[in-house]
Amino acid sequence: MRLVECVPNFSEGRNRATIDAITQVIQDIDGAWLLDVDPGHATNRTVVTFVADYDCAVEAAFRAIARAAELIDMSQHSGEHARMGATDVCPFVPVRGVTMDDCVDLARALGERVGDTLGIPVYLYEHAASIAERRNLATVRAGEYEGLAQKLKDPHWKPDFGPAEFNAKSGATAISARKFLIAYNVNLNTRDAKKAHDIAMTIREAGRKKRGTDNKFVRDKNGDPVKAPGTLKACKAVGWYIDEYERAQISINLTDFDVTPPHAAFDEVVLQAEKIGLRVTGSELVGLIPLEAMLQAGHHYLARQGSSAGVPEAQIIETAIQSLGLRELGEFDPKQRIIEYRIAEDTPLADMTVSEFVDVTSTDAPAPGGGSVAALMGSLSGALTAMVANLTVGKKGYKDVDEEMKEVAVTGQKLKEDLVRAIDADTKAFDDVMAAMRLPKKTEAEQSARDVAVETATKKAIEVPLGVLRRCRDALDPIDAIALRGNKNSLSDAGVAALASWAGASGALLNVMINLPGVSDSAYVEKTAGEAREIIDEVNARAKEIVERVLKELSQSIDEPAESK
Repeated sequence: MRLVECVPNFSEGRNRATIDAITQVIQDIDGAWLLDVDPGHATNRTVVTFVADYDCAVEAAFRAIARAAELIDMSQHSGEHARMGATDVCPFVPVRGVTMDDCVDLARALGERVGDTLGIPVYLYEHAASIAERRNLATVRAGEYEGLAQKLKDPHWKPDFGPAEFNAKSGATAISARKFLIAYNVNLNTRDAKKAHDIAMTIREAGRKKRGTDNKFVRDKNGDPVKAPGTLKACKAVGWYIDEYERAQISINLTDFDVTPPHAAFDEVVLQAEKIGLRVTGSELVGLIPLEAMLQAGHHYLARQGSSAGVPEAQIIETAIQSLGLRELGEFDPKQRIIEYRIAEDTPLADMTVSEFVDVTSTDAPAPGGGSVAALMGSLSGALTAMVANLTVGKKGYKDVDEEMKEVAVTGQKLKEDLVRAIDADTKAFDDVMAAMRLPKKTEAEQSARDVAVETATKKAIEVPLGVLRRCRDALDPIDAIALRGNKNSLSDAGVAALASWAGASGALLNVMINLPGVSDSAYVEKTAGEAREIIDEVNARAKEIVERVLKELSQSIDEPAESK
């Protein structure tokens, strides 16, 4: 999935009917998931968070902005928060499979549509800014709604999109692309907010005012205080006392978790707290977090333990939760707090027991069928790869390959997870083809729409097994590694992993080929068939070589004299 987060802020925080009407249009979009609606009475502002598939993110955002323009009258608005429009800001944030440049493209596409269709002046800011001066939202929003009419008369403040004319009802909208912001609190065993704030100033990027040997603030040639930078980049922090918890916290905003992830912030607070005799007791996540940030934390703490990170994803997540103390102040349910888990589709086949899956496959229902079974066989190759690698890590006689096997175990787990997801994805793709074929075709327009729907669904039914075929090929490198350098007591398991990959790839190929005749796009058919044949030729040759090598080595061990064993 290519996922984008969008966080539009609407200038209405008191009228629930208006708020619900705006958020409903987001929920009506297939491929968009409304995650949070946070209205503020004093600010008269509502922060909405939704996640969408990349292809429908602009549509969901545009519909919400259009509804806000219809229902909110800025000439009647007042509130404590800075604002300049009915939809004040609308940033796109990359979550999974999407780059910042992709989000910039979304911001520009949305800005152009809002400006042209709704007649609302649009300014681009942060990563989407067309002018360096406009990167800072505060600069763009200076003067707010009340100063907007005069601002638009200045050629320097001509909007990026839309008319340079004052829209009294809707104001102006700022649209951007930015990094994911993680709001995160670290708990201390003290009630002293000053000590917490002292740590916050030590770690935050902005740092603190520098003092000289005389304990006075150091000043530059202009007389302004010089700041000593903090220890963490992309980090904003403040210390405070929370009555509810009866303890002090460091409240942290991580503006780029690729630069400073939560586990790095946690470890740094632990280090600084120990220096002044304090102890970190746990931490608290505010809102949701991307899966990648939790996996990074789990890998980090497993590595510190000297343990292999090539374990099931659930175990990695649990390691992160326990290491960060995320359950100290309350329940932490990964399914509710991790974005990808929150929006995950049901996986009825993958969640079945082995017996249940075999039983349902054996019925007269057309799905699950060979495509799902091929994905299952491929997933088992990844599972066996991780198993053999983990059985090698830390074992006597395998020290030289310890680090390599840790990496192989991680790769095997990733292959397993990807292919497990394909079990249900294949069946869903088949169901979508059947649904498209059932569309009405009485009129020429209906027939045309049906043909397009069938073609689109059939291509998806090809792409899923094609993806399985690619991943089964990817599995051969780590399988080769465990067969050559893995624990020899598990050599047969390496051979079975090769066979499972071979079987999964072969089954996926058959499911690609059976669907290709249903596609009228000849260029697509030729390209896809060519790639599939090329991959299966490679899989056939490499898997056969691995299995024959394993069998030869096992046979040699049988033929060796007993005293040489």
